[in-house]
Amino acid sequence: MAVKHGTVGRKRPRIPRAKYIFVTGGVVSSLGKGITSASLGLLLKARGYRVTIMKADPYLNVDPGTMSPFQHGEVYVTDDGAETDLDLGHYERFIDESMGKLNNVTSGQIYERVIQKERNGDYLGGTVQVIPHVTNEIIDSICDLARSPEKPQFIIVEVGGTVGDIESLPFLEAFRQFYLYAGSKNVCFIHVTLLPYIAAADEVKTKPTQHSVYRLREIGLQPNIIVARTEKPIGREQREKIALFCNVHTKDVMAARDAKSIYEVPLNLAKEGLATNVLKKLGMALREPDLDQWRERVERILHPSKTVKIAVVGKYVGLQDAYKSIGEAFIHTGSEHDCDVQVKWVDAEEVEKKGGDEMLKDFTGILIPGGFGIRGSEGKIEAARYARENNIPFFGICLGLQMAVAEFARNVAGLKNANSTEFKPRTRHPVIALMPGQRALTQKGGTMRLGSWACHLKRKTKAFDAYGKELIYERHRHRYEFNNKYKEPLTKAGMIFSGVNPDEGLVEMIELPDHPWFVGCQFHPELKSRLTNPHPLFLNFVGAALDEKKRREKI
Repeated sequence: MAVKHGTVGRKRPRIPRAKYIFVTGGVVSSLGKGITSASLGLLLKARGYRVTIMKADPYLNVDPGTMSPFQHGEVYVTDDGAETDLDLGHYERFIDESMGKLNNVTSGQIYERVIQKERNGDYLGGTVQVIPHVTNEIIDSICDLARSPEKPQFIIVEVGGTVGDIESLPFLEAFRQFYLYAGSKNVCFIHVTLLPYIAAADEVKTKPTQHSVYRLREIGLQPNIIVARTEKPIGREQREKIALFCNVHTKDVMAARDAKSIYEVPLNLAKEGLATNVLKKLGMALREPDLDQWRERVERILHPSKTVKIAVVGKYVGLQDAYKSIGEAFIHTGSEHDCDVQVKWVDAEEVEKKGGDEMLKDFTGILIPGGFGIRGSEGKIEAARYARENNIPFFGICLGLQMAVAEFARNVAGLKNANSTEFKPRTRHPVIALMPGQRALTQKGGTMRLGSWACHLKRKTKAFDAYGKELIYERHRHRYEFNNKYKEPLTKAGMIFSGVNPDEGLVEMIELPDHPWFVGCQFHPELKSRLTNPHPLFLNFVGAALDEKKRREKI
């Protein structure tokens, strides 16, 4: 039977056989919907179910690739080259599954598709409207993910923003329609909300949650489960009050207490019965979860036996979400080493003004992350110099590799004022230059070197020691590369090119042999680090920093 919407009808969509969980947020933003979604994914996967997660972002950008890190935090890049929301990083780190282009959809993507179809005449002369055309496209995006080769049994869909935002209304309407098509036995709605604590009254207030759910029900969505963020414990009386006014069972009101580590959250939600309640509502078997390895890792995060201080010299240090995956990779690595990696976010511009000798002397490891633009570049070059000359373990990622190359070229190879053409287009020694394939491009979005690329490692190098194999695949996001014209002079000066792309001959990794640990990579290894499987380059870097700490303690 056809379902009519406005002036244009469409046959009832074929919803793939799976269970669908929609996660919304209320009261305020930044409540942790992404962590809640990722935690639920982990709890379901720990029971042996196949899980995937989608982030639905209401903004009109096609993707976050052209946004400033100060606006949106880091851009998380997937194996297939999608520039996505940083929540996909949480999804991958928690469920240890690779995401892709289908796992992030934005309003920009949806409207772009609708307009392209209209231009192609696909709507047969009909008036193009938010309902049904935009909502149909959202529903189709969810179905496309459900049809992916992995054949997920659970699809968790998190919508960005807060209930009441104008931007998210088409997504919420699409979820309402999806519920009608898929049926109540296949759909579960989870609402993440805030219970603010009023210190003067010594009370946790439920009224904002009631109003948030009221707005959801106005739209036509009734949450099945409420996950309430709270800094204080909530008792039976408060749960019953929320249940009464939000039309849910008391057992479906769950507290999400503030945690010392985000990796505690799945364990806390397991105690609240989140996954158990979801499985019951969706008629799935209540398998016993295997969370032993996760618990062991969390215990090491909370109670490490050692500490080490690492300086991250960047230009976006005012917003740590700009380097979210790097921070998480250090947590994973610290858990493996039974060590608290104390990261200090150091402003590259300050290093440029004051020098590495003053700013970096207290650290036993220095990392320079990726970035764009000339601001702070000389500070990063100064940090690389300090690490090289003082034998401090050094790790350069993307732009970090490029600045380390420029420093070495200037101060060791004798190539005066060597630089990147990104910062000085007419530099005499362009050791870093725009890739040939990038020169004719004018469109900024989605046109960098993106996604997973192969890298062949040279034996008897620190890179090979870290990975233990010759061929690796890592994720990229950049336009500028090492200029192979300078390979010979830098090799003569002592630099080793330990990793090269086998197809294009592009330099992927550099290192210095007469240094405790000085490694740079053009790719972003932090994107593939997991709590239960830390990235080998981070493992070896932190290991070298611990060795440097021991050396200093003996002096």
